[in-house]
This record gives sequence, C-alpha cells and structure tokens, in this order.
Amino acid sequence: MSYKIEVNGQSHDVDLPGDVPLLWVLRDELNLTGTKYGCGVAACGACTVQVDGIAQRSCQLPLEAVDGPVTTIEGIGTPDAMAAIQQAWVAHDVAQCGYCQSGQIMQAAALLAETPDPTDEDIDTAMQGNLCRCGTYPRIRAAIHDAADKMKEA
Repeated sequence: MSYKIEVNGQSHDVDLPGDVPLLWVLRDELNLTGTKYGCGVAACGACTVQVDGIAQRSCQLPLEAVDGPVTTIEGIGTPDAMAAIQQAWVAHDVAQCGYCQSGQIMQAAALLAETPDPTDEDIDTAMQGNLCRCGTYPRIRAAIHDAADKMKEA
C-alpha cells in the first residue's frame, strides 16, 4: 500500500505495508539515519521524533498511524544555524557516547515548544522516558534550561 507522509517539510510517497514502524521508514526508505534504534519497544527514547509537534517513539509507531508532519533530528535547525536546543547541547557538552542524543534533543524540543520556561520537575517528567547510558542527565537538564533562556531572548 502507498502512504504519503511529510518529513522535515518534504512530502514522500512510501510504498510499504502499513504496519512497518516509522523508524524503519525514516532510516531505510528515506535515509534519515539520525533517528536511532535503541530497544525496539518504545522504552528508551533513542527513536524519538515529533509527529505534529508531539514527541513519539518511532520504533512502535506504524506507518499507517502517522497523522501529521514528522520532524526528525535532521529537521531542526539548519546546516548553517543550529536550533537553540542544539546550541545548548554543544555548550553544555551533553553528548558523551552520543547514541541517545537525537532522541533526547527531539524530546527536549517538544517540551520547550509546550513549556517555554520549564522547571526541573517539568524537565524530569518530560525526559523520564529517554534513557542515557552515560548518565548525562544533569547536563541535559542544564542544556534545556539554557535553551529555554535563549529562546526567550529571541
């Protein structure tokens, strides 16, 4: 069956079964490999993307259930100007091994879109499903606060 999906502002016709997870559509069909496979059961957050602005786990989201534009890590910021959240990630040296970071950033960006001035509790609640094996949680929280401040100034 053929599906039309919008990813990072571009329309794509995808001829795959409806039960194929969005993660594999992004990685294997569209060559957008920034979204990572972690656990495959939506428990780690490495595969987080935004669908219509809402953070979702793409490993468990079937293609047929995608309802709205998809934004991946490749779709935020530009090659010449990183988004505030990406700038904060670099400034706070958040990434250690880096594997979970695209999912972390996508979750954080969704949080900031909904809650522009988050508290530590807001951040902890929103980010609790995104696991980091390296334990960079304090730097993640600091980067989110920094990005929120930068976004208020802009």
